[in-house]
Parts: sequence; C-alpha cells; structure tokens
Amino acid sequence: MSSSVEFLDRLLEPVGNALSPEAARKLIALKADNDAQARIDELAERSNEGRLTPEERSEYETLIAAATVVGVLQAKARAVLAASSG
Repeated sequence: MSSSVEFLDRLLEPVGNALSPEAARKLIALKADNDAQARIDELAERSNEGRLTPEERSEYETLIAAATVVGVLQAKARAVLAASSG
C-alpha cells in the first residue's frame, strides 16, 4: 500500500467506524455512471499513449484521486460487513 493510501486509510478510519451495515452495502455498490466511466477510460487510454493535454492530465489525476478515496471507503465498508456477519 502506498503511503498516500495508508494516510487515507488512517484519515478515513472514523468514517469506517461510523458505517452501519446498510450504509456499507450502499457504499460498496457505488460506481461511476456510464458517462463518467467512459471519460475515465478515454483519459486512461490517452494517458497510456502519452497524449494528455495539461488540462486532461489534471482532470485524470483528480479522477484517480477520487477513485482512490472511494476505494478506501469501500474497503472499510467490506470490513464492516465482514465483522457484522461473523
């Protein structure tokens, strides 16, 4: 785990502790809508090809950061559900 993800994990610990099983299930189901996912895919492809403009790079980095936060929260939500079922 990278140091930034470890930092997010610690920072978001209180949120994870406050999740009810119902809220955890909803958080786990969270995903980008079709338009947002298409944009992410487009930016990822352009990034892999080295063709991002500075504005696109900034947008892509923002989207990756948001996805990282959501991923950390979803991991915490899965832990809540595992603890509530065991």
